[in-house]
Amino acid sequence: MIVCDTGPLVVAADRDDADNRACTDLLTSLHLAGRAILVPAPVVAEVGHLLGRASGAAVEAAFLRSIAERSLTIVDLQIDDYTRMAELVETYADFPLGTTDAAVVAVSERLGITEVATLDRRHFHAVRPRHTAALTLLP
Repeated sequence: MIVCDTGPLVVAADRDDADNRACTDLLTSLHLAGRAILVPAPVVAEVGHLLGRASGAAVEAAFLRSIAERSLTIVDLQIDDYTRMAELVETYADFPLGTTDAAVVAVSERLGITEVATLDRRHFHAVRPRHTAALTLLP
């Protein structure tokens, strides 16, 4: 299992982005290996918004269909996740870390997952999760 941030999902849909190939290859290889791609619920809203704005309704709808077809596994937040997210947002206020990134970290901690699919190396390299010395960032 891997927890997925916004960036790889958005960039995988943008063939003009320099990171498109790396993100597409990562998501494809995870899918082919049968590894669950866990997407915290706040990431879904952020990806949908960004895809709709940049690429239009058809691309946004294709993303939502990938969820309905279970290509991605949505992880709903629990009450304790919100408490942890608040702690993370306060601790990393100088970034700012933000709700979505804090959700990725909180879900990773709760589920004991150390791998995160993200292009946001600045934030995720700096965060010190509770369950491991550092998160492994892919691609």
